[in-house]
Amino acid sequence: MHQLNVLILGPDSFISTLNELKSYLKFNFSIDNNNIETNLINNFNVLFFHQKILEDKANKDIISNSKTIKILVSEKNEKNNSYDAFLKLPTTISEINSTIDSCAARKTFSSNSSIKIKEYYLDKNEKKLTDKTNFIILTEKEIQLLELFLNNKKPISKNKILSLVWHYSSDADTHTVETHIYRLRKKIKDKFSNEKFILNTKDGYYF
Repeated sequence: MHQLNVLILGPDSFISTLNELKSYLKFNFSIDNNNIETNLINNFNVLFFHQKILEDKANKDIISNSKTIKILVSEKNEKNNSYDAFLKLPTTISEINSTIDSCAARKTFSSNSSIKIKEYYLDKNEKKLTDKTNFIILTEKEIQLLELFLNNKKPISKNKILSLVWHYSSDADTHTVETHIYRLRKKIKDKFSNEKFILNTKDGYYF
């Protein structure tokens, strides 16, 4: 997992303590107590905030509506189901690291478990494409192809696919792309009777 970017919000004493521990923490930390905005928070992977921040209703609403991972920290037992985790102060460096890490891992696992593609669902954790009745097992390259088509609205050329999925490896060429897409199309046709899942024009392949 790439190093996570964490935004710290809280009173000066809370921030000062975390600053002293910064070199022992596994994550990139930023501090901005004067500009709590939705756009700011959503630029971070994790929001690590002290209970006192919630005393301002505007802050509380912004935090609650954010899609960022939210970890509440407090001296009191302030557990709240609207947040992803709770840490009781005093805590340890190990607990901070493990809580942030486990929350990020859970979110990644969850986001990979049900990616909608047309009328199907891709589960990257189990490497399955399903229509809730039938499913096919996918290879890692097939998953990468599906994600590539999903994230691009226009046809993608064979050379671009080769660059993005195979990184121009010495044992790959445009024939490799054609072969993988042919096999993926066949899997989908055989299991779902769908011949128009992956389309193509002179400009390339697309959904």
